[in-house]
Order: sequence, then C-alpha cells, then structure tokens
Amino acid sequence: MNHFTTPQAGRMPARLGEILLLNGAIRQRDLTRALDLQKGRDAKLGDILLAHQFSTPEAVKQALRAQISGAPLDISTTPPDPEVLVGLDAQICIRLQALPWRRVGKTLIIAAADHTRAAEISAHWPGRIRLIQADRDEIHRSIEAIFSTQLTQSAAQRCPAEFSCRQLDLLPRKTTTGIVLGAGLGLAAANLETSLLVLFLWALLSNFSTTILRAMALFSFMKAKPPLPDTSNIPFLADHRKRPRVSVLIPLFKEEKVVPALLAAMDALTYPKELLDIKILLEEQDEMTRAALQKSTLPHWANVLVVPADTLQTKPRAMNYALPFCTASIIGIYDAEDRPDPDQIDKVVLHLMAAPSKVAAVQANLDFYNTDKNWLSRCFTIEYSAWFRVIMRGMQRLGLPLPLGGTSVFMRRNALEEVGGWDAHNVTEDADLGMRLARFGYRCEMVDSTTWEEANNVPVGWVKQRSRWIKGFIITWLSQMRQPVKLNRDLGWAGFLGLQVVLLGTATAFLLAPVFWLMWLGVFGVEWGFIALMPDWFWRMAFTGLLLGEALMMAIYITAITLKRRFGLLPFVLTMPLYWPIGTIAAYKALYEIIFAPFYWDKTTHGLD
Repeated sequence: MNHFTTPQAGRMPARLGEILLLNGAIRQRDLTRALDLQKGRDAKLGDILLAHQFSTPEAVKQALRAQISGAPLDISTTPPDPEVLVGLDAQICIRLQALPWRRVGKTLIIAAADHTRAAEISAHWPGRIRLIQADRDEIHRSIEAIFSTQLTQSAAQRCPAEFSCRQLDLLPRKTTTGIVLGAGLGLAAANLETSLLVLFLWALLSNFSTTILRAMALFSFMKAKPPLPDTSNIPFLADHRKRPRVSVLIPLFKEEKVVPALLAAMDALTYPKELLDIKILLEEQDEMTRAALQKSTLPHWANVLVVPADTLQTKPRAMNYALPFCTASIIGIYDAEDRPDPDQIDKVVLHLMAAPSKVAAVQANLDFYNTDKNWLSRCFTIEYSAWFRVIMRGMQRLGLPLPLGGTSVFMRRNALEEVGGWDAHNVTEDADLGMRLARFGYRCEMVDSTTWEEANNVPVGWVKQRSRWIKGFIITWLSQMRQPVKLNRDLGWAGFLGLQVVLLGTATAFLLAPVFWLMWLGVFGVEWGFIALMPDWFWRMAFTGLLLGEALMMAIYITAITLKRRFGLLPFVLTMPLYWPIGTIAAYKALYEIIFAPFYWDKTTHGLD
C-alpha cells in the first residue's frame, strides 16, 4: 500500500485563475475566455494564458508557486541523493516529470513538477512518498545530467534490432571485401560481353518495374479522387476529442544562418500556441547554432534540447533522444530551412482526428522557394513535384507503403513508439520508418499542405545529398530483406513488390544508367559485342519500352507542374534526361560509402539562398 503526502495536505489548493485575479494579474473576462478555450483543448490553463497574453510569464509563475505551501525545491543547487537513483528508468522520470530526491526514514521524497499526476507517481514508487514542488525544466536538466549515458544509449538503440541496420555486417573485413570485389570484377572483365548483357537485363527489368509502378500511380491519381476525411464537424468539445497537443522536432547542426527565418516560420503557424511543443535539437558540440539561438528570445512553447555527443551523430538519433521529452500525442518533424504553410498543423490534426486509427502518419507536400535560382533548382522542383504531388498520392491510393519524407511528416505518438521510433543508424530514417509502419499494419497518407524548402542548387551539394538518400534506400532494402518471407507476410505481395521497386529499383536505376548509355550509343552506330547476343526484335522492344517509360515520366512531370500552375517550368521538362545522370555520380559515391562508411551522414548545407 502506498502512503502519499504533499506539502498542502489537509487543504484544497487555490485555483490558478483565482490567485491571478487576487493579485490583479488578469482580467475576469480574459480568465473566462481562457477557461472556455480549455474545454476544447488538451492544454493547461497557464499555457493558454501565456499563449494569448492574458497574463505575464512572471505572474503565472508566481501564481503556480502560490498554489503550494513553502518555497519550491531548487533541484539544481540541491541535487538528488545518488542512493535513491539506483535502478531508475530515465524515461519514466521524464514522462512523470518527477525525480526521487531524498529518503528520510521510510519516506521517499520526490521532486515533482506536476502534482496532478500524484497517482501515477505513487504507482511507480512503492511505499510512503512525499512530493515536493520543483520546476519542470530543472527536473529535465537534472534527468539529462544524471542519466546521460542511459538516454544516449537508448537513442542509438531504440529501434528493435531485427528492424535496424546497426547490425548489418556490411564490412566485416576490408581486406576480404576488397578480395571479393576484385575477384568479381576480374570475372566480369573476362566475360565482358556476357556481363554487360546480364547488367542490361537487370537494368531493363528494374526500368520496366518502375514504369509499371509509375503508370499505376498516375492512373490511380487521375481517377476520381476518394473523399477526404470529413473534418467539418469534429466534436472538439467532447472530453475525448479535445484538440490535441503537437510536438515538433527540429534537428539542427551548423544551421546558424537559418535560425531567424526558422523561428519566424514557427511563429507564423496558426495552430494554438498553447498546444505547440517545439523541440529544437542541438548537437553538443554545435556552439555556433547555440550562440545564434541565444541571440533570440524563444517563446514559452519552444525550448532547446542538447543531444550529448556520441560516436554516432545522426538526425534520427537526435530525434530518438528528444522523443521521451515530448509532451504531445502527435509528433512532427521540420528541417532547419523549412517554411510550412501557416495552417499546416491545423490540417494535419484535422486529418488525423478524422482518419481511422490505422492511419499512423501524414506527409505534407515538399516544394522549393528558390526554384528559379538556376537550372538545377528548376529540375529539382520538377522532380519533387512529380514525386509528392502525383506518384506518392497514387501509391497511397494503391495501398502501397510510402517512403516518408524527412520533414513535414506527423505521426501518432503511440504508433511511433510501438514500431520503435527511428533507426538511429539509417541515413534515410524517413523511408525506413514508412516501411516499418506498413509492416506493423499502419498506413501513411498525404495531406493537402505544402512546406517550402531550399533546393540544393550547387552540383557538389546536390550529389552529397542524393548520395545519402541512395545509400539509405539500399541500406533500408538490405535491412528489410533479411527475412524476406516475414516481410512478404507483413506487407502482402503488393506491398512487398512495391518496396522492391521503390528502394531497390531507385538504386538500380542510378547505378546501371551507364549500361543504358552504352545501348543508346549502339543505336547511333557504336558496335557493342553484347548487343549481338540477343535478336533484333528484343532490342526493338527494349528501345520502345525505354521510350515509353520516358514519355510516361514526362506526362507525370507535366501533370505535376500543371497542378502547381508553374507553367514556366514546362520547357525544362525536356532537359530532365540531362538532370538524372548527375544522380549516377551520387549513386557510386553511395556505393562506396555503403562499404566503407555506411552510417556516415553527409550533411546538406542550408542557408545558401
């Protein structure tokens, strides 16, 4: 049996609003308005008062302190006794916003930020306990300092081993790998014509499969659109349907240039600020971005989390570290340079509340605000438009697993935690998560909103970014295919084949593009021995199929551009065959890194425009 006491035992604490009224720190009409808002929102009264500027931060803080007898415990100057911390789970302490502090006789004294969770707290610590009020931020800082090793390890290994790429033995011995590769290349050189034919057939099969998927996606997209979830009459005022809190993770690393624009974009969001929980994630050694943030005054709905240094430094590791500190039931992600539509989170919340529980995530469109910078940025825009506005939506309607984007994706927290968060070692943690959600029976959908990003318009930067994506696709494919029978059982045949085409097909298209180039040279008179190994009708069919595939892709480009009404991009569609060969350079860089640096994160530079 638990015995529970608090400093205010024996009397009911005064209400926050009553204290503020007595102190002259709020007007009655503003308090009434705040209480009305609270009925339909999963927010504390203090957060509503601050978000709507009905009172001042200092006045609210003083009123909260007045609700308890005695001064709050300053846990930063009087740290907990190490003996009461043995065996504790840091994530439970974070969730309860409580930390054992001292043991006096048989009573365990616990520093707690939220006394309304007394029943939950007492359930986790047996025996006689007593709660002492402490500041939430101080409790979090103490937990981070005390359990740094535990939290860091959890962030790196949160994803279950059977789904993570961290145990892929990609490079057991460099010498052995070199010998095998050398032997393979030697055999291929000895039988060059046959080897080229085999590579061409593989590339042709991949191209054919990709063309079929694109055709099906375009056809599905062009059909009568299914009705969107009905968001016109969501009963927010019912207790179980209150407008939910949303936590947004924004990982930063060497992003000092974009900090002002980022904060302005977050401030422009129209979702109620009392329901926002913005987590800005900094790597421990990133002093420049930290200095840039210190020059700005963060609003009460945003705070900075510093991710401890480790041998692994990736975006998904930082997000895993931050996940326990999130206070919301919906988790979203933005990148440093993002400028989402102001009403994006409103649309996301409405979509998720109206959708079945098996819809675990929604993805917004991604687009670029520097499209007209140069030829590369225009082609990049055309590519993104085709992918997010046509192909992804067509795949959704076909019921295929979606490789999520790394930003402007919002997930139900319970589903995210069920599948094990993000794979901290995967450099395309977004695509991996989309596949993993599908394996657990969840669906991802597109939402009609756009986030504007900065197109990487410098060739070297574009290649670095694209190589990371291709490397991640290959690693994700290797991770998922360790148990192909189970993967097929989880996804079904349609999902299984879709995964092959999207992940393996994308990598194959870039890696084997030079084989197609050889064939095109053959069309123009260059003689290759491997062409004679197959009859003429085969090459005519292959040539026709490739032309049809190009025509289909052009149709998708034009459809996407027309939807955006960016008709000035139409002439650049004809130059897309010159754009894709740059991806082949990125693919071979990715192939090298898969062998020698599989978990290396080649960071994209932002703030160029």
